[in-house]
Amino acid sequence: MITIYKDSSANAIFIEDANGVQFINSLQATIENGACSIHDLARDIDIVTDEPFDNFEDENGNTYGNNSTEVCNALNAIFSSSGTPTENAPNITSSLAISLVEGETLNYELTADYGVGYEWDLSNVSGVTTVEGNVRKLVGGSSLATGTYNIPVKAITYNGEDSETVVLTVSTPPFANTKSISFANQDWLGANASQVDAVLGRSANGSGSSDAWSISMWFKGSANSQGQVILYFGDNDIANGGYIQLMQINSNGNKLLRLRYGSNNNNLKLQTSAGSITPNTWQHILVTYDGGTTGASSGSVNNYYSRFGIYIDGVLQTTSNSNQNYGYTGGIDADNFRVGRFVSGNYMRDCRVDELALFDSDQSSNVSDIYNSGSPFDLSTLTTEPKHWWRMGDGDTYPYLQDSGTEGNCIFQMNNMTSADIVNDVP
Repeated sequence: MITIYKDSSANAIFIEDANGVQFINSLQATIENGACSIHDLARDIDIVTDEPFDNFEDENGNTYGNNSTEVCNALNAIFSSSGTPTENAPNITSSLAISLVEGETLNYELTADYGVGYEWDLSNVSGVTTVEGNVRKLVGGSSLATGTYNIPVKAITYNGEDSETVVLTVSTPPFANTKSISFANQDWLGANASQVDAVLGRSANGSGSSDAWSISMWFKGSANSQGQVILYFGDNDIANGGYIQLMQINSNGNKLLRLRYGSNNNNLKLQTSAGSITPNTWQHILVTYDGGTTGASSGSVNNYYSRFGIYIDGVLQTTSNSNQNYGYTGGIDADNFRVGRFVSGNYMRDCRVDELALFDSDQSSNVSDIYNSGSPFDLSTLTTEPKHWWRMGDGDTYPYLQDSGTEGNCIFQMNNMTSADIVNDVP
């Protein structure tokens, strides 16, 4: 007996007489000399020749008919479009558009009418592969970056082929803020200062808007009584070389922010009011500089102070101001860029920082948008995007914090820290 049956899920014909599996649309039953034959159309050979009609049965042991004609017709029916010259070419019926969010895994199965064989060109989609035993199914793709990928595919029979292009669109994940960086003891972040020189650096005494910048961050201050450096950019020679320093200062038990611009010998200092920083509370900080001159004349010191703005939770702070030698006229060199450390000592303790961003312009007029009523959001949706933006744990792998800004080239390294310092505490 010759057992013949169709497995529709496998899209295949099984012939249990050592012929094994055959493709649908590849076989044709015929009657010759009153007996039944089965012809392999692809190889143009008979795989069954002149067998009596009652020698054919299905997987349940039932015969296919009472004579050769009935058996032949029944077999061609299960062979489905058996591949005669007048039969149908394949037609791909599944959707040709796939949408993924970056990081998700693909799970797509191609379907086609009259399909037998399938060919994919996966050269453009790294990490995407077919499933063993089901060439119609695609999986993988979690490493694909945001973008559009074209995937050519063919469904093939002996009557022709259907060639199509599956378009895979990988979109940016929806914004989620779940991590921040915790600082204690001698923890600090360091990066290649030259990568942010075009934003925070300058060559002389402020040339205008081309030297302007803004620093945005979410900050959870500390009850620690010591002065703590939040951010430092500038020279190794603090006595004579210029730098930007943002600190939390203690004033009779109350906390405030202090911005120092210049060197130890020549500088401007702006301090917010005592109590403007609330320990153990997330607050948004925006510090702006309009790029103008910051020193030279005693009669212009107030103008120099006005170059800067300090905003806490979207509100411009009234500052008490002081100076050394009427401000600073020199450049700001890219020797150091740090969060949580001065050139030496003055670490940040028991504080947390989230969503640190640098803009190469004065963003005073956009403070409301950046603060966003107290809700961190996707800064890339701003009209003016930050040149550098560190998510502070979201999407990062210890010990490196990636740059999500438009420049995207400045990576922080965590120093004296562990992976446990990436914490689930956010504004």
